[in-house]
Amino acid sequence: MAKTSVLSQADVMALLEDSSGSKRAETARKIAIEFNQAELTETQRRLAEDIFRLMVKDAEIRVREALSSNLKSNPLVPRDVAMTMAHDVTSVALPVLQYSEVLTDEDLVAIIRSQDTEKQVAIASRANVSETVSEAIVDTEKEEVVTRLVANPGADISEGSLGRVVDSLGDREAVQEAMVGRPRLPVTVAERLVTLVSEHLKAEIAQRFDLPADTMTDLILQIRERAVLSLSSGSDDDDLHQLVQQLKTNGRLTPSIVLRALCMGDLPFFEAAVAELAGISILNARELIHDAGKRGLKALFDRAKLPRSYFPAIRAAVDVAWETEYDGGDQDRERYSRRMIERILTQYGDLGVQIEADDLEYLLTKMNALPIDPVPEA
Repeated sequence: MAKTSVLSQADVMALLEDSSGSKRAETARKIAIEFNQAELTETQRRLAEDIFRLMVKDAEIRVREALSSNLKSNPLVPRDVAMTMAHDVTSVALPVLQYSEVLTDEDLVAIIRSQDTEKQVAIASRANVSETVSEAIVDTEKEEVVTRLVANPGADISEGSLGRVVDSLGDREAVQEAMVGRPRLPVTVAERLVTLVSEHLKAEIAQRFDLPADTMTDLILQIRERAVLSLSSGSDDDDLHQLVQQLKTNGRLTPSIVLRALCMGDLPFFEAAVAELAGISILNARELIHDAGKRGLKALFDRAKLPRSYFPAIRAAVDVAWETEYDGGDQDRERYSRRMIERILTQYGDLGVQIEADDLEYLLTKMNALPIDPVPEA
């Protein structure tokens, strides 16, 4: 049996003549549901659209709310109807702003620039947010709105916009947590965020404890370098190039961080770092590092102007990296790092290689936190 349409002349008359707001709201709900579910004729569709245009001007908020809540996800709603609801009071506008696919990026940007925080948050919460809309949200510099955007995995946010978030709101804990939780954060943005968080931590610790300035600087440097090293995992050459370039520009591409990365088995970071310090491409740096004659690494090391005392340690670490393999099991990457550190520290003793006390402490601490290779079954 064919479904009977509720879009009848009786409904139109009820909408126009009934003085009861509750009954008009029910009529609005009924027609909106029918518009969503039924296969309407062209005449019925136009009739429904005309009714909607009447409803969005109804003096009763509950009528407009019934329309908004039932039409929020329908892509066939006329744009003028959607726009009228989007500019309505909060209870009417929010469902449309968060869910409607009818609104264009241009519509959303205009609303962001002219409407209040609640409406901006609704737009930041949409299942998909384009870079253009994200940029307009970042421009608001409102913590609540920007935090919702950054925490939204469906939001496309350009590297430039993320950088501006760090500039304007990077010291806010909610924003920091949202940034760290993003599925993909550009390493250059992450490194800047790490630095900012570290400085914030420095101020907090300084307030609680009476520590010498040198001790505080060493503590923050260690925290920062640990965090930055973890950012390079899984990054491609372009990302790593940007990361090490930014570290160098800001005076943070230290010999210590280069050595620690290598000793933990992060060859890609080491390659990118010495390439940047030497002023050559990563590809050329790789050829020199992995030169079978072993003269290439020394030439690269000298060109990068790293401290001479570091070369024996780096030479030993590169040799160990050539001999150490992944095992393919669970936590493979972590166990690989542990094996690297263990073997390097052993070779330091065998070869009489000296290592800075801070670097040694860092590597020992890191090794103790990494999983041990499983004991082979008998």
